Amino acid sequence: MQREKVRFDSNGTECVAWHYPGTNGACLVMAGGFGVTKEPGTDLFANRFQEAGFGVLAFDYRHQGESGGQPRQVTRVGEQLADWHAAVGFARTLPGVDPERVGIWGFSASGGHVFLVAAQDPRLAAAIAQTPNADGPATARNAARYQKPWTMLRFTGRGILDALGSLIGLRPRLVALAGPPGTVALLTTPDSLDGERALRAERYPDWEQTAAARSALRMTLYRPGRAAPRVSCPLLVVVADQDRSALAEPAVVAVGRAPRGELVRVPGGHYAPFLDEHEHVVDAEVFFLRQHLLAPARTAPA
Repeated sequence: MQREKVRFDSNGTECVAWHYPGTNGACLVMAGGFGVTKEPGTDLFANRFQEAGFGVLAFDYRHQGESGGQPRQVTRVGEQLADWHAAVGFARTLPGVDPERVGIWGFSASGGHVFLVAAQDPRLAAAIAQTPNADGPATARNAARYQKPWTMLRFTGRGILDALGSLIGLRPRLVALAGPPGTVALLTTPDSLDGERALRAERYPDWEQTAAARSALRMTLYRPGRAAPRVSCPLLVVVADQDRSALAEPAVVAVGRAPRGELVRVPGGHYAPFLDEHEHVVDAEVFFLRQHLLAPARTAPA
């Protein structure tokens, strides 16, 4: 693995990324899931993409990881979409990158962002949404089945207090990204507990596995899969059939509405592409990228 740390500006905030140089002129911009920084969220796949000749730009959103922005651990959809567009614009300027051969990759919450980013940037050559959260309300309803009612009330109360506190500049009230039922955590679904093993958390001691409670509440209203009909580039959606954290069916519906959508289904839970199904998924993604990022460059729509 060869990579270098780079920085780019996103609306006045510095974002930090790993740049993996490629050999074929194409570049894939990558980001991790909700609250997941660039190393645990992308290392496993970025290495394989680089081995296949593709350049990679794997970045941290503002307020997270090594990127700037205060307060920390806060997720705002609009800001993260702006970070995506800034990262894509930066990738197009990297040495050896053909600006018409840039694609995007995200999983979980970032996989949901892929639908909107690809819809907003018709110049993109390809997009991959891996176990994406395509429908926040559906995901939230399902997640409630795996949580205790009293704990749900505590979670909601913490989110409301956090939102009110933000109005007067108080520090965020944090919740864990995952935990067993009965803990105040973003997810308590059975497969959410696979996250530490799947993302090899022990290798990344600096990864703070928390999020501002207000951010978690906002994500329950987010429905990025609705943008799929406006995605003009080839779109690969990878779903895990037993996914209880981001649900397969809303993503299947979304890719069915995309003009150039392709679907890969694998058995297992939310993190199956990082675990038992990794080889199957990475082979399918590399095949997709070779088909579309290495195809003859096209003229972007006016």
